[in-house]
Amino acid sequence: MVLQSWYNDWFGSPFYHKLYFDRNDEEASAFIHKLIQHLQPEPGSRMLDVACGKGRHSKTLASHGFSVTGIDISTNCIENAKGFENENLDFYVHDMRLPFWGNYFDYAFNFFTSFGYFKTRREHDNAIRTIASSLKAGGTFVIDYLNVHYVEDRLVHNEVKEISGTTYTIHRWDDETHFYKKIIVTDAALNKPIEYTERVAKFSYSDFTDMLSYHGLQVQEVFGDYQLTPYHIRNTPRLILIARK
Repeated sequence: MVLQSWYNDWFGSPFYHKLYFDRNDEEASAFIHKLIQHLQPEPGSRMLDVACGKGRHSKTLASHGFSVTGIDISTNCIENAKGFENENLDFYVHDMRLPFWGNYFDYAFNFFTSFGYFKTRREHDNAIRTIASSLKAGGTFVIDYLNVHYVEDRLVHNEVKEISGTTYTIHRWDDETHFYKKIIVTDAALNKPIEYTERVAKFSYSDFTDMLSYHGLQVQEVFGDYQLTPYHIRNTPRLILIARK
């Protein structure tokens, strides 16, 4: 088997998008609509979608008439997303750990646990700094992360998924600081199975409030799922934080 560095290669892989996204567009769109109803942004607000992937959330935000910029580390994802660019939607290859446009955006978003995969806390702090610096004073940041305690209680260690002719053999485990997921992809288009190992940090509510406040972002609200149900430390699957600069 070929072992790849997971987020540089895996995020741009068609197998990644088949596993995680292809069947979830309706859920993603419904979440964005509900979030916009809750936030009530001003018409024409400038929005940054951090780790935008192929741009599915960005496209939905732009459909509401907002000016949206999506950034992602994956060249393949951005090449795909650029096919949807228009006068109020653009995309750039960019590493969230590095500075981006300063004091420019009214809103920044980070969806679908597109965070927590760097090796060090400093790298994650750098990403939060980038996001905070990109916002105008009074700007809003929304981060959608897994709920560590919910996942710990319900971790499925072994699973096999068959999706459109592709077999995903999945092994999950965790330690005190991270969740791990080894994914072995078998497909007729591949000469041999390929393997990726995801590694996601166990950032809790308190971890995020500390990181955000250090960079001048104060948490205003916290929700526990895509219906914006109140967060519960054990019973809700997501940790969705809304912070203001």
